Amino acid sequence: MTSVLVVDDEPSFTEALSVGLRREGFEVRTAADGRAALAEISEAEPDLVLLDVMLPGMSGLDVCREIRKQSRVPLIMVTARAEEIDAVVGLEVGADDYVAKPYRMRELVARMRAVLRRASGQPPPAQSDAACLVEGDLELDIDRHELRVRGELVTLALKEFELLAYLLAHAGRVVTRDSLMQNVWEYNYVGDTKTIDVHVKRLRAKIEDDPSNPQRITTIRGLGYRYERAAPPAA
Repeated sequence: MTSVLVVDDEPSFTEALSVGLRREGFEVRTAADGRAALAEISEAEPDLVLLDVMLPGMSGLDVCREIRKQSRVPLIMVTARAEEIDAVVGLEVGADDYVAKPYRMRELVARMRAVLRRASGQPPPAQSDAACLVEGDLELDIDRHELRVRGELVTLALKEFELLAYLLAHAGRVVTRDSLMQNVWEYNYVGDTKTIDVHVKRLRAKIEDDPSNPQRITTIRGLGYRYERAAPPAA
């Protein structure tokens, strides 16, 4: 049975969430603060951690940093605050995903199972049959898991790589957020897509000349994103 450590200081929330997760077939352990969470991870080695950002004493972000010093356990940040900065910082300190309260149990469980699948080494959804995707001066080598921009190697996190691969495989076409959720994040759910927006922002910071005025990955308001085709070289 898959074990989950729920780290939250609200007893009523923790109890309700634990009941819901057990109904979904998870074994649930709980911790009310960061120190207790670190002790549980060292002793019980859970398969996944649900970590609230707002905790007494150590913040959830600090707890995440400490966890990452000792473990690569799959970890999802949970918070009542929906500001994008929470998502950005949470992902940067090592979280695998981010969920904002309130959420639906179905959404949370879908995200948990997707994170667990990735952690188990199951291959991501097929992005393209091509071993290498090239658009202008950007080259994504699928087999070697490498990105080069103007010949320079650029380091990407796993989910950034998968996101870019999917956008490149559909270059010139609008890719909706729902499509990204289902094909990159593996969530068959229509709802909060802030995780996608955060990853796009981080990806732009690495591949765009001016991330505030993106030319490669453009936003199609109300729909999603499009990776723009590179202009053909001048004759």
